[in-house]
Amino acid sequence: MKAGADMKIAGKTVCVFVLLIITKVMRTVGNNRVSATVGNSSVLVCSLKSNTTLVTWKISPKTGGFCTLGYRADQNKTDRTNCSDSVNWKFRPDQDPALEIRQVGIVHEGNYTCEVVATEGNFHRTYHLTVLVPPRLTLHCDDHGNPVCEAEAGKPPAQISWDLESNSTPREEVHDDGTVTVVSTFTAHGTNVTNTICVVSHPAGNQSKSIACHPSKNGFYLHVTIILCVLIIITFTAVICYFKLHSDRPCRKLDPPETDLTHSPQDDTMEVEPYTTYVQKENVIYNSVSDLTVGQNLPQGLSPAT
Repeated sequence: MKAGADMKIAGKTVCVFVLLIITKVMRTVGNNRVSATVGNSSVLVCSLKSNTTLVTWKISPKTGGFCTLGYRADQNKTDRTNCSDSVNWKFRPDQDPALEIRQVGIVHEGNYTCEVVATEGNFHRTYHLTVLVPPRLTLHCDDHGNPVCEAEAGKPPAQISWDLESNSTPREEVHDDGTVTVVSTFTAHGTNVTNTICVVSHPAGNQSKSIACHPSKNGFYLHVTIILCVLIIITFTAVICYFKLHSDRPCRKLDPPETDLTHSPQDDTMEVEPYTTYVQKENVIYNSVSDLTVGQNLPQGLSPAT
């Protein structure tokens, strides 16, 4: 029985010890997520303990270098390392070691840790700062008469919805500075919808706008115009080809046949031989007629000489 009682006492002691450790950890360690809108100021609190000897802010931004702000109570002295002028003590650190960030920008996003050394122990609290960038809301009608809602350069990306049911699927465009533009085009089954409201939801604040769009026939007119232009071009080209084809045919008939530029003596002989034969026949006929005439005109007893 005594051994059992001792075991119970030991168990209770262990439980108390564990609870004390958990309490100590919870007291000395704190993690907080905070957000600040770009352009505003943000204050991060750090509790001052009695008999504090040292306070240090350690800042680790997502972009840029590590920086620290420190205060030593024994020397009543502050120092800073690699911190911009926009990050500084909110008040006197010996009275309130809160940290102030003026004109918050995207470059300030990151982790901020306050460490306090006191006679009670060491305490620290870490903040994870998220910078919010409210988007710019624009609303217009596209060429087809559909409302288009844009939440430009927001951080984090905005959520777009319509007051009426839509089949739209938003698309996102990420920019180099980490902001995101979200675009949503309202598409509905019915064609009688003329007025609709775009609602943009964002941690930095919600916005809404309404617009009245009318179905546009510009697309139809554009297609008809393109088809007519193509038909005119095809017709004009066909007419030119037709006249060009028919104007070339007479010229082809009048073109002289191709001849061989080389001329041989045999060709001259073939051209002269018919003429020579003709002349010879003419001479024979002429001589026969002359002999007959002379023979008729001579006196009797004479005969023409041969």
